[in-house]
Amino acid sequence: MKTEKKPLILVTNDDGIMAPGVRALVEVMKELGDVAVVAPDKAQSGMGHAITINSTLRINKSNIYNVLHEYSCSGTPVDCVKIAVNKILHRKPDLCVSGINHGSNSSISVIYSGTMSAAVEGAIESIASIGFSLCDHSIDADFSAAKIVVRSIAQNVMKNGLPEGSCLNVNIPPLHIDELKGIRVCRQAKANWIEELDERKDPSGNSYYWLTGSFQNFEKGNTETDAYALDNGFVSVVPVQFDMTAHRAIPILNQWNFEIKK
Repeated sequence: MKTEKKPLILVTNDDGIMAPGVRALVEVMKELGDVAVVAPDKAQSGMGHAITINSTLRINKSNIYNVLHEYSCSGTPVDCVKIAVNKILHRKPDLCVSGINHGSNSSISVIYSGTMSAAVEGAIESIASIGFSLCDHSIDADFSAAKIVVRSIAQNVMKNGLPEGSCLNVNIPPLHIDELKGIRVCRQAKANWIEELDERKDPSGNSYYWLTGSFQNFEKGNTETDAYALDNGFVSVVPVQFDMTAHRAIPILNQWNFEIKK
């Protein structure tokens, strides 16, 4: 008698393989299929879609989570997905999940996020992929409500799939499960970081800098955005695509008079 083959689920993150968020994610994924963990050996926050091309990549076997495959990787979150698919699993997983990140990856932060770039890389590989973030930077953040949200969204993706070329950016408010108002599909808010470089001096008198800043939402009150959803107690789910073409600009540019003069 044939037994149904379990889905293969790749788990990664950008906070490092020892992060509490990846542990929470693994616990949920073990209920849904066979799990492989390939995650950075150290924190790689803010790496975006960086890949390692000028130095070696190393992987080391670990046994933290008691799963099918488990490796720490010296590279970026995107490196982790690439090496998992090409060298460790030797096939595409049925699902790639990244996180659970400590802190929000909503709005413009998706551009900088290592968590989301791992999910985007999964989508590039034609793997159904999701990035999960809990809007709480605390090392002892409570992931209990997030785990319930993760299970629901992951099950839906495994059942229904995702549109080609897309993945999901899921952000979860730091609320008790009874306080969450629901899950809302929305779009990325138009927002930006107002950044400052805090200049300081080392003991030798040389300058060094800390990047600081504050988040500015240019669409306050717009109910369609992820920022509004999170501010009002909803989990935000934003479909993200890796095709960065500004399609609306093409007709405008085609009206220009481009000339190449000899």
